[in-house]
Amino acid sequence: MSQIVRAALVQQKWTGEKKTMIENAVAHVQAAAARGAQVVCLQELFYGPYFCQVQEPEYFSYTEAIPDGPTTRLMREVARDNGVVLIVPMYEQEQPGVYYNTAAVIDADGAFLGKHRKNHIPQVRGFWEKFYFRPGNLGYPVFDTAVGRIGVYICYERHFPEGWRALGLAGARIVFNPSATSRGLSQYLWRLEQPAAAVANEYFIGAINRVGVEPLGDNDFYGQSYFVDPRGQLVGDAASDTEEEVVVRDLDMGALQEVRDLWAFYRDRRPDTYGPLTQA
Repeated sequence: MSQIVRAALVQQKWTGEKKTMIENAVAHVQAAAARGAQVVCLQELFYGPYFCQVQEPEYFSYTEAIPDGPTTRLMREVARDNGVVLIVPMYEQEQPGVYYNTAAVIDADGAFLGKHRKNHIPQVRGFWEKFYFRPGNLGYPVFDTAVGRIGVYICYERHFPEGWRALGLAGARIVFNPSATSRGLSQYLWRLEQPAAAVANEYFIGAINRVGVEPLGDNDFYGQSYFVDPRGQLVGDAASDTEEEVVVRDLDMGALQEVRDLWAFYRDRRPDTYGPLTQA
């Protein structure tokens, strides 16, 4: 059995409407599948603008139920028809007035496997997320898919090492980090944090970012989506910093065992000493 997983990341520009964002995403998934991709991840809040640049109730209208909303149903069909695992980040309504920044995980046969709700929610200039989202309440789930165990960690969460480790302890082989990250304060961290997390936790990471300047603010999303291996090395080049792109890469799962045998970080953990980390 081959240990290669062909994986894809989709970075998009805002088209100006939800309908065409969804149509473009479907076309990109189909293109990735035609190139042999077995798993595809879309960007954070993929079908809308990054509306957290402002604080306006009108953007609550972008919410949908997951899994019973129209986009999840469509993406289940797309996954089944193309035989790919999909990670689909959306704006979720659990009930009126209760909203989450969520990623649905769909298996290659179209089965809905579950969802990750973003646990860490920023509230700083240009990223007014606490206005729109409650903190996640589902922990750090790992999903058994046709390509093995995968996890999801959304955007701002990448600054917090605890969730990365929780996903590794749960057996994740690939963790996807869909994001909306702009030039400025944190850009230099884009090529630093995910490779460091891949090394520390000994798995592959797919880092996805949107691209382009959107009309709600002056945030310039710089793309540069990439895969990184458990040695901290990029798998191929990162995507464009100005254009839409579908990144397709072969990930050698055999590297996971090699790295874990070499470094043995999980063996050498000392959870008996970590108690103070859980104290407020």
